[in-house]
Order: sequence, then structure tokens, then C-alpha cells
Amino acid sequence: MGFELNFWDYLTFAVITLVGVAVLVVVVVVLGLPGRIAIARRHPEADAVNLMGWLGFLAVVPWIQAFIWAFKPTDVIDIRYFPKEEQLEVNRMLAKLTSKSPSAAKEPPEDDSHKDAA
Repeated sequence: MGFELNFWDYLTFAVITLVGVAVLVVVVVVLGLPGRIAIARRHPEADAVNLMGWLGFLAVVPWIQAFIWAFKPTDVIDIRYFPKEEQLEVNRMLAKLTSKSPSAAKEPPEDDSHKDAA
């Protein structure tokens, strides 16, 4: 090559590699943030928020919308009032997004509010 590589050259390569890996890790964490927030808040449309967060790298606006959507109150669509089949499907979808087995998905709580106290 016409010159020798010394300690400082190797240190420079190592630092550049570490900075590149750190930037990649930060990008992955930031792009997945809206999806993780939506999953943690048990958002009924967590998979859509997750996808929109990952595709947000193409433009900043979709990522910002996904971030806001992840925090949007879901009291209008509350999965506790879904039919049991829909609750099970939402729980299976959330288990899939969190990489848990479907058996680890929570069973829907029993709703005793419709029973009469006799």
C-alpha cells in the first residue's frame, strides 16, 4: 500500500465502526418506538401503528403521525367491550407483535356488569 498501518489507524477504524453501529441502533430504536408504545398501551390498532412507525423513515411526517397515534386515547374503542372472539384475536395479535406464544396471551376478563344482583 505504500504506508504502514499503526495503532492509531486501527483505533480510527474501530471508532468509525462503533459510531456506525451506534447510529444503526439508534435508528432501529427510534423507528420502532411508536409500535412499542402502542403495544404497551394495548392499542387496538397496534400493528398499524407499528408498521407506520417503521415506514416513517421514508419521510418524517408519517413517523410523527404514528407516534401521536400510539398515544391517542383508546377509550372510544375499548377492547374490554369487544365480543370474546374479538378480544382473543386482539390478544393473539399483541402476543405475535411482542414475540410471545399465543398461549401467553391474556384471556379476556369476565364482565359481570350485565348480571343482576339477586
